[in-house]
Amino acid sequence: MPHAYAATKKKAAPAKVHVEAKAGKKQAAAAQKGERNGRAHKEAVASKGSSKKVADKSAGKGTKGKTVVAKAGKADKADKGGRRHARAAAAAAALVAVEAAPARQSFGQMAGLHDVMDPLALKSSVALVLDQDTHEVLLSKNDHAVLPIASLTKLMTGLIISQANLPMDEEITITQDDVDTEKHSSSRLRVGTTLMRGELLHLALMSSENRAAHALGRTFPGGMSSFVGQMNMKAKMLGMADTRYVEPTGLSSSNQSSAHDLATLVNVAHSDPLLRELTTSPSYQVEVGERTVQFNNTNRLVHNPDWNIGLQKTGYISEAGRCLVLQAQVAGRKLIMVFLDSAGRFSRLADAERVRHWVEGSGGRLLAKH
Repeated sequence: MPHAYAATKKKAAPAKVHVEAKAGKKQAAAAQKGERNGRAHKEAVASKGSSKKVADKSAGKGTKGKTVVAKAGKADKADKGGRRHARAAAAAAALVAVEAAPARQSFGQMAGLHDVMDPLALKSSVALVLDQDTHEVLLSKNDHAVLPIASLTKLMTGLIISQANLPMDEEITITQDDVDTEKHSSSRLRVGTTLMRGELLHLALMSSENRAAHALGRTFPGGMSSFVGQMNMKAKMLGMADTRYVEPTGLSSSNQSSAHDLATLVNVAHSDPLLRELTTSPSYQVEVGERTVQFNNTNRLVHNPDWNIGLQKTGYISEAGRCLVLQAQVAGRKLIMVFLDSAGRFSRLADAERVRHWVEGSGGRLLAKH
C-alpha cells in the first residue's frame, strides 16, 4: 500500500522580513528627500523675501535692478519646486506604507497551518486525497482542521434542493433579501430577476452565484431557517461531525468543516446525477430581463481534456482562502480531492494538477498494491 504523506514543520521564511526592510529603506529615503526639499523650500522663501527688498531699493538703477528681479524669479521657481518635491515625497511615503501593510489573513494562516510542509509542496494548507472505492488515503495534510469553507457550502445547498424533489420549473424572483450584506459581493442577477428553480440551482453550483443560492434557501418550504436546519441535519446524518452551516451561500465564515467531512459530502453528492451534471457544466445562459447573460464555470479544469471530472465545487472568501473539492478519475482510479485555504488565485488548481501528475506517475505501482 502507498504511504500517506506525513506533514512536517518548516522554519518561518525570512522573505517577509526582507520585503519590510526594503520598504523601510525606501520610506527613509523618501523622508530624507522630503526633508532636503523642505529646507530648499524655506531657503527659497527667504531668498524671495530678501530679493524683493533689494529690488525695491534698486528700482531705477539699471542693470543691478534687472539682476535682482532675475534672482526673485529663480526663488519663485525654487519655492514651487520645493512644494512639488515635498508632495511627491509624502505620496511616496504613503505608498510604501500601503504596500507594507499585511493582507488580511485566512483562519488557516492565523493558525499556522501554512507552516506544515508536504512532499508535493502544495499551496493549500489543508489537503486530502483518497480513493473513492477503497477509502484509502493517498495524501493528507492538516485534514482534521476545521476551517471556513466559503462556497463549498453550495454543494450541500444543492444536495438539499435536489433531494427535496421540489418542482425545478417553479419560478423564483430575486428580491432584496437575496442581496449580499455580509461581503457586499456583486451579482448579475438583478433584484426582480425571475428564473426557474432549476436555473438558479445551475448557477449556484456551476458559477457559484450567491443570490441564486440564497433564493433557493429563502423559498424552501418553511423558509430560510428550515433550509439551514435541513443542511445541518443532513450533515449530522452523514457523520460530518466537524461541519456547521448558518446560511446557504458560504459568504459567512461561520460555515465551517474539515477535509474529511467534505470528502464525505463529495462522495454522497457524486451519487446524484443532477449535481454531477450541473457542477461540471462549462457554461449556461439565462434570460435576465431583456438580456441573455452567459455564466461560466468557476473551475477552468472542467474545460481541460486531461481531466475526467465527475463533480466539483470551488469557493473563496478571505477567511477561507481558495478552496476546491472534486471527484475525478485519474490513472484508472476514482479519487476524491479536497484542498482548503490555498494561497494564490490559481494555486488550488495547481495543487490539483500536482496530485494528478503524482498519481499518474506512480499509478502503476499504486494499482499493483490492490
